[in-house]
Amino acid sequence: MSLVLVPGIGVRRNDALRWIRLFGVQFQPSEIMKICFIIFVAYLICKKGDKVKEFWNGIVAISSSFLLVLGLLYVQDHLSAMMIMAVILFVLLFVGRARIIHLIPIGIAGVVGAAAYALSSEFRLRRLLIFRDPWQDSLGAGWQIIQSLYAIASGGVFGVGLSQGVQKYMYISEPQNDFILATWAEEMGLIGVLFIIILFAIFVWRGIRIATKAQDLYGALLAVGITTMVGIQAVFNIAVVSSSMPVTGISLPFCSYGGTSLLVLLMSMGLLLSVSRFTTAKEIKEEE
Repeated sequence: MSLVLVPGIGVRRNDALRWIRLFGVQFQPSEIMKICFIIFVAYLICKKGDKVKEFWNGIVAISSSFLLVLGLLYVQDHLSAMMIMAVILFVLLFVGRARIIHLIPIGIAGVVGAAAYALSSEFRLRRLLIFRDPWQDSLGAGWQIIQSLYAIASGGVFGVGLSQGVQKYMYISEPQNDFILATWAEEMGLIGVLFIIILFAIFVWRGIRIATKAQDLYGALLAVGITTMVGIQAVFNIAVVSSSMPVTGISLPFCSYGGTSLLVLLMSMGLLLSVSRFTTAKEIKEEE
């Protein structure tokens, strides 16, 4: 994560310094960090045992690991990743049997911190103002979300047809990335968008089911963390594309362009299926 600051290694794209290039290979370390963070926090919660119910020795001790991640993401000005990791941490602590009364102040501190960070620069404040009325700067900061709304509206219920959309041609900037759902909505309509949402809903349901049937707490935490990572990114991306929340750089899992993201997602699916495999093997053995 810190290598993005090293000249010659860190790569800047679209005013964002979040990539590194090593031995001719370019990737985004923050994506790899997500799954590593889930594995590490799950390990800490299991190691703490019943101490996770304590405030200082449990909640605070485990949450302190997030400070390092937060600092590295702050250097990259990666607010969306901060939000995703904060939600994952909160969910893992909740599933790990932390007390609700202890999670409340942590949650409040997170919301206050996110609000303060969002208002700490003119650029981020501008995004909040544009969210309220993107047409106040239709040719500038509001351009992307306006074109996204045009694409969604043009698609109607059934869409204009696969590959027949026009908003992806020089209207929506880099439509293969964070706003790929807008192009899908234009071409496949409301029916197509509902299909994508249902697929993510099925994934979340299956992930929770795997977690509830896991043989141990560590497997359950892994399953919950991975499911939360995919589910919350999908929710945030859909909300951004539909102008239900301010624009942030959140990709749509398994859909948006990005080699590092896809690689990490596939690795995560391997871990999730591993938890499911051992659960299934145990059930078969018990039946025999």
